[in-house]
Amino acid sequence: MRDAFNRRDFLKATGVSVAAAALGTAAAADESAKKRKLKKAIMYNTISFKGSVLEKFKAVKAAGFEGVEPMSHMNQDEVLDALKETGLKAASVCCATHWDKRLSDPDEKVRREAREGVQRALEDAKRYGATSVLVVPGRVIKDKNPVTYDECFKRSVAEIKQLVPVAKETGVKIAIENVWNDFITESKQAIDYLDAVDSPLVGWHFDIGNVLRYGAPEEWIPVLGKRIVKLHIKEYANLKRFDVKLLEGDNKWPAIMKALDAVGYEGWGISEQPGAQSKDAEALKDLSERMDKVFAS
Repeated sequence: MRDAFNRRDFLKATGVSVAAAALGTAAAADESAKKRKLKKAIMYNTISFKGSVLEKFKAVKAAGFEGVEPMSHMNQDEVLDALKETGLKAASVCCATHWDKRLSDPDEKVRREAREGVQRALEDAKRYGATSVLVVPGRVIKDKNPVTYDECFKRSVAEIKQLVPVAKETGVKIAIENVWNDFITESKQAIDYLDAVDSPLVGWHFDIGNVLRYGAPEEWIPVLGKRIVKLHIKEYANLKRFDVKLLEGDNKWPAIMKALDAVGYEGWGISEQPGAQSKDAEALKDLSERMDKVFAS
């Protein structure tokens, strides 16, 4: 009888210890997530339902987002009024002209127009209280009117350097984004680009989903380190590309979050999920909750 009692006591005690250990691990994970100073925002251009700026901002706020990334060249007063009424913050401003009017264009006139577009984005950001603007620096073109990698690099660096005084005047950083433009497909190339510009006012807007075409985001993050200014939170799947819900693609979010922790990233994580995932209030709420899970990974 005494032996049976001891076995029961042992099993009970062991069970309690295992449960306590499991709870401790979960608590540690929760605590790690709480320590992450990440703020949740959404890119304005991905909000796909119809409505005014204010109506969209209200829906974003109700879904649990803290901020929004407006496009440049919007009506400044309308955006400011919507920010004030909802309490949302401008996480960043995305330059609306950088793809059609590229800083790497062979035509000097087009490059000037591209530079003017980025300048307007910087001015918008200053007025909204955003600390950076997202800029795609150029595009390598291999068919009609080709632009080589070297040409894209040199032309866009020269144009960005001309914009640095505007960044200084506005107090807004220029954040270069990695996209599918056949330009800067390796983390070292990103560092080489920033080194060529050589300004603390120019950093990186790291798009997590875009990188998966070329490599693992968790391997880019240690290389970019403190030069990461903002994040685009986006899922990717090999067969569906971006047409996949957050957390249901190929991103290894725990590894990505661990890498961000290691470089001390703090600030905005901005959703750039496709519009179908923000088509109405219910979809926005679901996206917001998925963002929370990403941050807690």
